[in-house]
Amino acid sequence: MKLTTARLLISAALMRVAFFFYGVYQDEHAEIRFTDIDYFVFTDASKFTAQGGTPYDRATYRYTPILAWLLLPTTQYFWFGKLLFALGDIVAGWLMLRIFQLRGLSNDRALKFASVWLLNPMVATISTRGSSEGLLGAMVIALLWAVYEKQIVLSGALTGYAVHFKIYPIIYVPSILWALDSSPSILGNGILRWVNKDRIKFALSSFITFTTLTGAMYYIYGHPFLLHTYLHHLSRSDHRHNFSPYNILLYISASPSVDESPYPSLAFIPQLFISGIFLPLMLAKKDLAKTMFVQTFAFVTFNKVCTSQYFMWYIVLLPFYLPSSAMLKNKWLGIWGLILWTLAQALWLQQGFELEYLGNSTFFPGIFAATLIFFSVNIWILGVAIEDI
Repeated sequence: MKLTTARLLISAALMRVAFFFYGVYQDEHAEIRFTDIDYFVFTDASKFTAQGGTPYDRATYRYTPILAWLLLPTTQYFWFGKLLFALGDIVAGWLMLRIFQLRGLSNDRALKFASVWLLNPMVATISTRGSSEGLLGAMVIALLWAVYEKQIVLSGALTGYAVHFKIYPIIYVPSILWALDSSPSILGNGILRWVNKDRIKFALSSFITFTTLTGAMYYIYGHPFLLHTYLHHLSRSDHRHNFSPYNILLYISASPSVDESPYPSLAFIPQLFISGIFLPLMLAKKDLAKTMFVQTFAFVTFNKVCTSQYFMWYIVLLPFYLPSSAMLKNKWLGIWGLILWTLAQALWLQQGFELEYLGNSTFFPGIFAATLIFFSVNIWILGVAIEDI
Protein backbone atom coordinates (compact mmCIF):
# COMPACT_ATOMS: atom_id res chain seq x y z
CA MET A 1 0.00 0.00 0.00
CA LYS A 2 1.47 3.33 -1.09
CA LEU A 3 2.12 5.82 1.68
CA THR A 4 0.25 9.09 1.24
CA THR A 5 -0.01 12.23 3.33
CA ALA A 6 -3.48 11.28 4.54
CA ARG A 7 -2.43 7.75 5.48
CA LEU A 8 0.65 9.00 7.30
CA LEU A 9 -1.28 11.59 9.34
CA ILE A 10 -4.08 9.13 10.13
CA SER A 11 -1.55 6.48 11.19
CA ALA A 12 0.20 9.00 13.43
CA ALA A 13 -3.12 10.00 14.99
CA LEU A 14 -4.17 6.37 15.56
CA MET A 15 -0.81 5.61 17.18
CA ARG A 16 -1.37 8.45 19.65
CA VAL A 17 -4.93 7.35 20.34
CA ALA A 18 -3.63 3.86 21.15
CA PHE A 19 -0.94 5.23 23.46
CA PHE A 20 -3.50 7.51 25.09
CA PHE A 21 -5.90 4.68 25.98
CA TYR A 22 -3.04 2.46 27.08
CA GLY A 23 -1.96 5.27 29.41
CA VAL A 24 -5.44 5.54 30.89
CA TYR A 25 -5.40 1.79 31.54
CA GLN A 26 -1.92 1.83 33.10
CA ASP A 27 -2.78 4.76 35.36
CA GLU A 28 -5.79 2.86 36.69
CA HIS A 29 -4.22 -0.58 37.09
CA ALA A 30 -0.43 -0.31 37.47
CA GLU A 31 1.70 0.80 40.39
CA ILE A 32 3.83 3.06 38.17
CA ARG A 33 1.78 5.75 36.42
CA PHE A 34 1.98 6.33 32.68
CA THR A 35 1.08 10.02 33.09
CA ASP A 36 4.06 12.33 33.54
CA ILE A 37 4.31 14.22 36.83
CA ASP A 38 4.53 17.46 34.83
CA TYR A 39 1.00 16.90 33.56
CA PHE A 40 -0.31 17.05 37.12
CA VAL A 41 1.63 20.28 37.59
CA PHE A 42 0.02 21.73 34.45
CA THR A 43 -3.51 20.67 35.38
CA ASP A 44 -3.15 21.82 39.00
CA ALA A 45 -1.99 25.23 37.74
CA SER A 46 -5.06 25.42 35.49
CA LYS A 47 -7.27 24.48 38.43
CA PHE A 48 -5.81 27.26 40.59
CA THR A 49 -6.31 29.70 37.71
CA ALA A 50 -9.92 28.65 37.22
CA GLN A 51 -10.55 29.17 40.94
CA GLY A 52 -9.33 32.78 40.77
CA GLY A 53 -5.75 32.18 41.84
CA THR A 54 -2.57 32.11 39.76
CA PRO A 55 -0.73 29.23 38.07
CA TYR A 56 2.16 29.89 40.45
CA ASP A 57 0.05 28.87 43.42
CA ARG A 58 1.05 25.41 42.26
CA ALA A 59 4.59 24.66 43.49
CA THR A 60 7.10 23.82 40.70
CA TYR A 61 5.00 25.44 37.95
CA ARG A 62 7.79 27.04 35.87
CA TYR A 63 5.99 27.95 32.67
CA THR A 64 4.15 30.83 31.04
CA PRO A 65 0.58 31.33 32.29
CA ILE A 66 -0.54 30.87 28.69
CA LEU A 67 0.02 27.12 29.09
CA ALA A 68 -2.25 27.04 32.13
CA TRP A 69 -4.86 29.04 30.20
CA LEU A 70 -4.72 26.62 27.26
CA LEU A 71 -5.35 23.74 29.66
CA LEU A 72 -8.33 25.27 31.48
CA PRO A 73 -10.62 22.62 29.90
CA THR A 74 -8.74 20.03 32.01
CA THR A 75 -10.70 21.26 35.02
CA GLN A 76 -13.69 19.48 33.42
CA TYR A 77 -11.95 16.98 31.10
CA PHE A 78 -8.72 15.88 32.73
CA TRP A 79 -7.25 14.25 29.61
CA PHE A 80 -7.83 17.27 27.31
CA GLY A 81 -4.21 18.42 27.59
CA LYS A 82 -2.81 15.10 26.41
CA LEU A 83 -4.98 15.25 23.31
CA LEU A 84 -3.90 18.85 22.69
CA PHE A 85 -0.21 17.92 22.98
CA ALA A 86 -0.68 14.95 20.64
CA LEU A 87 -2.42 17.26 18.16
CA GLY A 88 0.69 19.47 18.34
CA ASP A 89 2.71 16.47 17.14
CA ILE A 90 0.42 16.03 14.13
CA VAL A 91 0.47 19.74 13.22
CA ALA A 92 4.28 19.75 13.42
CA GLY A 93 4.40 16.76 11.08
CA TRP A 94 1.99 18.35 8.60
CA LEU A 95 4.04 21.57 8.51
CA MET A 96 7.17 19.45 8.10
CA LEU A 97 5.74 18.07 4.87
CA ARG A 98 5.02 21.61 3.65
CA ILE A 99 8.63 22.59 4.32
CA PHE A 100 9.95 19.54 2.46
CA GLN A 101 7.83 20.60 -0.50
CA LEU A 102 9.33 24.10 -0.40
CA ARG A 103 12.84 22.59 -0.19
CA GLY A 104 12.21 20.53 -3.34
CA LEU A 105 12.18 17.06 -1.78
CA SER A 106 10.12 14.46 -3.58
CA ASN A 107 6.81 13.52 -1.99
CA ASP A 108 7.87 9.92 -1.33
CA ARG A 109 11.07 10.98 0.44
CA ALA A 110 9.26 13.74 2.33
CA LEU A 111 6.74 11.24 3.71
CA LYS A 112 9.53 8.85 4.68
CA PHE A 113 11.49 11.44 6.61
CA ALA A 114 8.41 13.01 8.22
CA SER A 115 7.65 9.53 9.54
CA VAL A 116 10.76 9.84 11.73
CA TRP A 117 8.70 12.29 13.77
CA LEU A 118 5.12 11.28 13.15
CA LEU A 119 5.53 7.52 13.61
CA ASN A 120 8.18 7.72 16.32
CA PRO A 121 6.91 5.79 19.39
CA MET A 122 9.14 7.85 21.69
CA VAL A 123 7.53 11.08 20.46
CA ALA A 124 4.02 9.63 20.77
CA THR A 125 4.75 8.33 24.26
CA ILE A 126 6.09 11.63 25.57
CA SER A 127 3.12 13.63 24.26
CA THR A 128 0.47 11.20 25.48
CA ARG A 129 2.15 11.03 28.89
CA GLY A 130 1.31 14.73 29.17
CA SER A 131 4.46 16.59 28.14
CA SER A 132 3.88 19.91 26.38
CA GLU A 133 6.88 19.48 24.04
CA GLY A 134 4.57 18.57 21.15
CA LEU A 135 3.08 22.07 21.26
CA LEU A 136 6.54 23.61 21.31
CA GLY A 137 7.60 21.43 18.40
CA ALA A 138 4.66 22.72 16.38
CA MET A 139 5.69 26.31 17.14
CA VAL A 140 9.29 25.72 16.05
CA ILE A 141 8.30 24.01 12.80
CA ALA A 142 5.71 26.75 12.17
CA LEU A 143 8.29 29.52 12.49
CA LEU A 144 10.66 27.62 10.18
CA TRP A 145 7.84 27.13 7.65
CA ALA A 146 7.11 30.88 7.75
CA VAL A 147 10.78 31.67 7.00
CA TYR A 148 10.78 29.35 3.97
CA GLU A 149 7.47 30.85 2.82
CA LYS A 150 9.13 34.29 3.13
CA GLN A 151 6.43 35.36 5.59
CA ILE A 152 8.99 37.33 7.56
CA VAL A 153 6.67 39.20 9.91
CA LEU A 154 4.79 36.01 10.70
CA SER A 155 8.03 34.10 11.31
CA GLY A 156 9.16 36.84 13.71
CA ALA A 157 5.84 36.77 15.57
CA LEU A 158 5.98 32.98 15.88
CA THR A 159 9.57 33.18 17.12
CA GLY A 160 8.63 35.78 19.74
CA TYR A 161 5.75 33.57 20.87
CA ALA A 162 7.95 30.46 21.01
CA VAL A 163 10.60 32.26 23.08
CA HIS A 164 7.92 33.50 25.46
CA PHE A 165 6.48 29.99 25.73
CA LYS A 166 9.86 28.36 26.40
CA ILE A 167 12.93 30.54 26.28
CA TYR A 168 15.37 28.18 24.53
CA PRO A 169 14.12 28.99 20.95
CA ILE A 170 15.97 32.30 21.32
CA ILE A 171 19.01 30.42 19.97
CA TYR A 172 17.29 30.38 16.57
CA VAL A 173 17.18 34.17 16.32
CA PRO A 174 20.85 34.60 15.26
CA SER A 175 20.52 31.80 12.69
CA ILE A 176 17.39 33.23 11.11
CA LEU A 177 18.79 36.76 11.05
CA TRP A 178 22.03 35.52 9.50
CA ALA A 179 20.17 33.45 6.90
CA LEU A 180 17.92 36.34 5.82
CA ASP A 181 20.39 37.85 3.35
CA SER A 182 18.37 37.77 0.11
CA SER A 183 17.00 41.33 0.34
CA PRO A 184 19.35 44.25 -0.44
CA SER A 185 21.07 46.23 2.30
CA ILE A 186 19.48 49.56 3.24
CA LEU A 187 22.59 51.01 4.90
CA GLY A 188 25.15 50.62 2.11
CA ASN A 189 28.59 49.16 2.65
CA GLY A 190 30.71 48.50 5.72
CA ILE A 191 29.83 46.60 8.84
CA LEU A 192 26.17 47.67 8.61
CA ARG A 193 25.66 46.16 5.17
CA TRP A 194 23.98 43.17 6.80
CA VAL A 195 21.02 45.41 7.77
CA ASN A 196 18.20 44.74 5.30
CA LYS A 197 14.41 44.87 5.24
CA ASP A 198 13.89 41.21 6.04
CA ARG A 199 16.17 41.30 9.07
CA ILE A 200 14.56 44.47 10.37
CA LYS A 201 11.04 43.06 9.92
CA PHE A 202 11.98 39.80 11.62
CA ALA A 203 13.75 41.51 14.53
CA LEU A 204 10.92 43.97 15.13
CA SER A 205 8.07 41.46 14.88
CA SER A 206 9.80 38.93 17.17
CA PHE A 207 10.74 41.62 19.71
CA ILE A 208 7.27 43.20 19.73
CA THR A 209 5.53 39.82 20.11
CA PHE A 210 7.82 38.67 22.91
CA THR A 211 7.69 41.95 24.86
CA THR A 212 3.91 42.28 24.43
CA LEU A 213 3.22 38.78 25.75
CA THR A 214 5.81 39.03 28.52
CA GLY A 215 4.65 42.51 29.50
CA ALA A 216 1.03 41.37 29.62
CA MET A 217 1.88 38.36 31.80
CA TYR A 218 3.97 40.56 34.12
CA TYR A 219 1.10 43.05 34.38
CA ILE A 220 -1.31 40.27 35.39
CA TYR A 221 0.94 38.11 37.59
CA GLY A 222 3.81 40.38 38.63
CA HIS A 223 7.20 39.21 39.86
CA PRO A 224 6.20 35.54 40.38
CA PHE A 225 5.79 35.28 36.62
CA LEU A 226 9.35 36.49 35.94
CA LEU A 227 10.78 34.44 38.79
CA HIS A 228 9.21 31.10 37.93
CA THR A 229 9.08 31.36 34.13
CA TYR A 230 12.53 32.81 33.41
CA LEU A 231 14.79 33.68 36.37
CA HIS A 232 14.42 30.25 37.97
CA HIS A 233 16.25 28.61 35.07
CA LEU A 234 19.40 30.68 35.62
CA SER A 235 20.08 28.99 38.95
CA ARG A 236 18.16 25.75 38.46
CA SER A 237 19.93 22.77 40.07
CA ASP A 238 17.69 19.78 39.35
CA HIS A 239 19.89 16.73 39.96
CA ARG A 240 17.41 13.88 39.46
CA HIS A 241 16.40 12.10 36.22
CA ASN A 242 19.17 14.05 34.57
CA PHE A 243 21.40 12.98 31.68
CA SER A 244 23.50 16.16 31.95
CA PRO A 245 27.27 15.94 32.57
CA TYR A 246 26.68 18.52 35.31
CA ASN A 247 24.51 16.04 37.19
CA ILE A 248 26.86 15.06 40.03
CA LEU A 249 28.16 18.62 40.45
CA LEU A 250 24.60 19.90 40.86
CA TYR A 251 23.79 17.08 43.28
CA ILE A 252 26.76 17.98 45.48
CA SER A 253 25.98 21.71 45.22
CA ALA A 254 22.42 21.04 46.40
CA SER A 255 23.69 19.80 49.77
CA PRO A 256 23.01 22.22 52.67
CA SER A 257 26.56 21.59 53.92
CA VAL A 258 28.09 22.95 50.70
CA ASP A 259 28.46 26.67 49.99
CA GLU A 260 26.32 28.01 47.15
CA SER A 261 28.08 27.29 43.87
CA PRO A 262 28.28 29.63 40.86
CA TYR A 263 28.52 26.68 38.46
CA PRO A 264 24.79 26.38 37.66
CA SER A 265 24.89 29.89 36.14
CA LEU A 266 28.31 29.46 34.50
CA ALA A 267 27.08 26.35 32.70
CA PHE A 268 25.26 28.63 30.25
CA ILE A 269 28.53 30.03 28.87
CA PRO A 270 29.74 27.09 26.72
CA GLN A 271 26.16 26.09 25.93
CA LEU A 272 25.05 29.47 24.58
CA PHE A 273 28.36 30.21 22.84
CA ILE A 274 28.22 26.96 20.85
CA SER A 275 24.48 26.83 20.12
CA GLY A 276 23.67 30.55 19.93
CA ILE A 277 26.79 32.12 18.37
CA PHE A 278 29.33 29.69 16.89
CA LEU A 279 26.98 27.33 15.04
CA PRO A 280 24.68 30.05 13.61
CA LEU A 281 27.60 32.09 12.25
CA MET A 282 29.29 29.03 10.80
CA LEU A 283 26.31 27.20 9.30
CA ALA A 284 23.08 29.23 9.03
CA LYS A 285 23.71 30.55 5.51
CA LYS A 286 24.42 27.02 4.27
CA ASP A 287 21.16 25.41 5.47
CA LEU A 288 18.87 27.00 8.06
CA ALA A 289 16.81 23.90 8.93
CA LYS A 290 19.89 21.71 9.43
CA THR A 291 21.57 24.45 11.45
CA MET A 292 18.59 24.67 13.77
CA PHE A 293 18.86 20.91 14.29
CA VAL A 294 22.54 20.99 15.28
CA GLN A 295 21.95 24.10 17.42
CA THR A 296 19.24 22.33 19.36
CA PHE A 297 21.25 19.12 19.62
CA ALA A 298 24.19 21.10 21.03
CA PHE A 299 21.93 23.09 23.38
CA VAL A 300 20.44 19.93 24.87
CA THR A 301 23.77 18.11 25.03
CA PHE A 302 25.44 20.94 26.96
CA ASN A 303 22.40 21.83 29.07
CA LYS A 304 22.89 21.60 32.83
CA VAL A 305 19.57 19.74 33.06
CA CYS A 306 18.70 17.13 30.44
CA THR A 307 15.70 14.80 30.51
CA SER A 308 14.09 12.62 27.85
CA GLN A 309 11.51 15.32 27.07
CA TYR A 310 14.31 17.60 25.92
CA PHE A 311 15.21 15.13 23.16
CA MET A 312 11.93 16.14 21.53
CA TRP A 313 13.42 19.59 20.92
CA TYR A 314 15.86 18.23 18.35
CA ILE A 315 13.99 15.14 17.17
CA VAL A 316 11.36 17.44 15.62
CA LEU A 317 14.15 18.95 13.46
CA LEU A 318 15.94 15.65 12.77
CA PRO A 319 13.96 14.91 9.54
CA PHE A 320 15.51 18.00 7.90
CA TYR A 321 19.03 16.80 8.66
CA LEU A 322 18.64 13.20 7.53
CA PRO A 323 18.00 13.33 3.73
CA SER A 324 21.62 14.11 2.77
CA SER A 325 23.33 13.08 6.00
CA ALA A 326 26.41 10.89 6.38
CA MET A 327 24.33 8.79 8.78
CA LEU A 328 22.24 7.61 5.81
CA LYS A 329 24.91 7.66 3.11
CA ASN A 330 27.09 5.42 5.26
CA LYS A 331 24.68 2.77 6.50
CA TRP A 332 26.97 1.43 9.23
CA LEU A 333 27.72 4.90 10.55
CA GLY A 334 23.99 5.50 11.02
CA ILE A 335 23.40 2.10 12.58
CA TRP A 336 26.24 2.51 15.05
CA GLY A 337 25.11 6.04 15.86
CA LEU A 338 21.61 4.82 16.72
CA ILE A 339 22.90 1.81 18.67
CA LEU A 340 25.37 3.83 20.73
CA TRP A 341 22.84 6.61 21.44
CA THR A 342 20.25 4.05 22.57
CA LEU A 343 22.64 1.92 24.63
CA ALA A 344 24.12 4.95 26.38
CA GLN A 345 20.61 6.01 27.39
CA ALA A 346 19.76 2.50 28.55
CA LEU A 347 22.90 2.36 30.69
CA TRP A 348 21.97 5.63 32.41
CA LEU A 349 18.33 4.56 32.87
CA GLN A 350 19.42 1.29 34.44
CA GLN A 351 21.55 3.19 36.97
CA GLY A 352 18.72 5.67 37.54
CA PHE A 353 16.24 2.82 38.14
CA GLU A 354 18.51 1.33 40.79
CA LEU A 355 18.74 4.73 42.50
CA GLU A 356 15.10 5.82 42.31
CA TYR A 357 13.23 2.52 42.67
CA LEU A 358 15.65 0.15 44.44
CA GLY A 359 17.25 2.70 46.75
CA ASN A 360 20.82 1.83 45.77
CA SER A 361 23.35 4.67 45.80
CA THR A 362 24.57 4.67 42.21
CA PHE A 363 25.65 8.30 41.88
CA PHE A 364 29.33 7.35 41.67
CA PRO A 365 30.69 5.75 39.64
CA GLY A 366 27.44 4.43 38.08
CA ILE A 367 25.40 7.48 37.06
CA PHE A 368 28.51 9.64 36.71
CA ALA A 369 30.14 7.20 34.27
CA ALA A 370 26.89 6.61 32.35
CA THR A 371 26.39 10.37 32.00
CA LEU A 372 29.87 10.90 30.59
CA ILE A 373 29.41 8.03 28.13
CA PHE A 374 26.10 9.47 26.90
CA PHE A 375 27.65 12.95 26.65
CA SER A 376 30.58 11.55 24.62
CA VAL A 377 28.25 9.75 22.21
CA ASN A 378 26.27 12.96 21.70
CA ILE A 379 29.43 14.97 21.05
CA TRP A 380 30.50 12.46 18.40
CA ILE A 381 27.07 12.63 16.71
CA LEU A 382 27.18 16.44 16.87
CA GLY A 383 30.58 16.43 15.16
CA VAL A 384 29.29 14.21 12.35
CA ALA A 385 26.27 16.49 11.83
CA ILE A 386 28.38 19.66 11.76
CA GLU A 387 30.72 18.13 9.18
CA ASP A 388 27.70 17.19 7.05
CA ILE A 389 26.51 20.78 6.86
